[in-house]
Amino acid sequence: MSDADVALDRDLFFRRLLRDLSGTLEGVVGLEAAEGYISTVGGQVGLWIDASYREVLGKTQLRPEEVASVCVDLKKRIGGDFYLISIDEDKMVFGNRRCPFGEMVVGRTSLCMMTSNVFGRISADNLGYARVQLDETIARGDPGCRVVVHLKPHDDAAPDAREYYRLPRHPADETS
Repeated sequence: MSDADVALDRDLFFRRLLRDLSGTLEGVVGLEAAEGYISTVGGQVGLWIDASYREVLGKTQLRPEEVASVCVDLKKRIGGDFYLISIDEDKMVFGNRRCPFGEMVVGRTSLCMMTSNVFGRISADNLGYARVQLDETIARGDPGCRVVVHLKPHDDAAPDAREYYRLPRHPADETS
C-alpha cells in the first residue's frame, strides 16, 4: 500500500482535520460560538509563539516593527503568504495571498480566528493593546486577506473587530 498514489500526508491530514472540526463546531454550536472556541486556542498559540520569538531574539518586549516581522515570519513558516502593507503608530496592515490552511479554509470563517488571536495576542502583549479587523479573508471567498491591527483604542471600531489587552507575564507560562 505504501506505493499507492493516495494524496495524503501529515499536512493535508491536519488541515482536513481542522476544517472538519471547525465545520462541526459551526454546525452544532453556531458560527459565533465556534469562533469563540477557536479564539481560545488561537490565544494560547499566540502566547506560545510570542514567547518563542522573544526567547530567540533575546527580548522581553518587541517593538512594533518587530511585532509586524514576527507576524509575517510565523505565517510564512506555516505556509501562508502574509506581507506587511503599512505600519504607523496607529496600526499595522497586512495582506495575504495564501492561507496556511490552503483551500481547506474556504467556507470556514471561524478558522480566521487563529489569525486574529495570534496577531492580536502577540501585538497586545508586546505593545499593550490591539484590535484586529479582518477586512478581507480567503475563507469568505475574497482573493486574499487584509488584516488591520489597530494599536490604539478608538470609538469607531468595526463591529466585528476583536480587542486584545496585554496579559501579565508569568515565567511558568513561557515554558508551556
